[in-house]
Amino acid sequence: MSKIITFEHICKDFKIPERQQGRFSTLKNFFHRKHKIISALKDVNFSIEEGDIVGYIGPNGAGKSTTIKIMSGILTPTSGNCLIDGLIPWQDRKKFVKNIGVVFGQRSQLWWDVPVIDSFELLKDIYKIPNETFKETLYILNKALNLNELLKRPLRQLSLGQKMKCELAGSLLHRPKILFLDEPTIGLDAVTKLSVRDFIKYINKKWHTTVILTTHDMNDIEALTNKIILIGKGQILYQGNFDNIKNKYSSIKTIDVEFAKDYDKIELDGYEVIEHIKKFATLKNLPSTKFHTKNFVNQITDKYEIIDFQVHSLSVDEILAKLYKEYQLS
Repeated sequence: MSKIITFEHICKDFKIPERQQGRFSTLKNFFHRKHKIISALKDVNFSIEEGDIVGYIGPNGAGKSTTIKIMSGILTPTSGNCLIDGLIPWQDRKKFVKNIGVVFGQRSQLWWDVPVIDSFELLKDIYKIPNETFKETLYILNKALNLNELLKRPLRQLSLGQKMKCELAGSLLHRPKILFLDEPTIGLDAVTKLSVRDFIKYINKKWHTTVILTTHDMNDIEALTNKIILIGKGQILYQGNFDNIKNKYSSIKTIDVEFAKDYDKIELDGYEVIEHIKKFATLKNLPSTKFHTKNFVNQITDKYEIIDFQVHSLSVDEILAKLYKEYQLS
């Protein structure tokens, strides 16, 4: 597959005014305003292949939204090169936006007081979509997202989940090659989240749409992406398959054990006791100890009488927390 997005040595600095404190500070700020430079992105390099669904993750303030705004042509970087589908986003703006779709979870591209279908018709004119193509695309989107009951209602009358479905449809009416999604499932209920995830996978497969997804919901990342890019403090810290991260931490197991009687103290070589209350204890294997069910059973039954035990792998959120901790982001 060919590379559709290339970021090379991108830096983005923001000039922030600094207020002087003390007597006559207002007057001083008026005549001699001081500024400080904040580096949002520091020598960012990555590439994305056509047809990928990429999770762009990191803590708040890491530089995710700044990156998305540069990729969508809203911001111009301080330095560096960015090529998306053969174009420089902030230089070839009109030509560039014809091939991208953008959905910000907190902002709308549709008109608040008019029926959704009227917003779609206006987007059709803006993007100069031929009538037949518009009808065909709307039919596909309607079928996939079940929009029939929503199209004739103003956006302000829709629930958050219904609005997000309409936002997704609106961003795809012109069949963009690249779709930027910034927190698309924020605040959605579980059923709507599943529906949105299924739709993203559907358009990726049907139209080979490249999707760049920023989110704090790691279930979105696990369900959708084939690659993640981790950013922290304005720098790229990791690029690769999410399964590699999961495998790295999958050796850590949490084991809930029910004992036949109360024990004053539970100790097991190679394991940390996280919690112990009467007949119940939760243990976790140390990084130096590889968990094997047979070995664990033999080891614990040599010292204690047990009734039952359950083994749990780390959740996706726990894996992300460990990843952040490893890179000193938390």
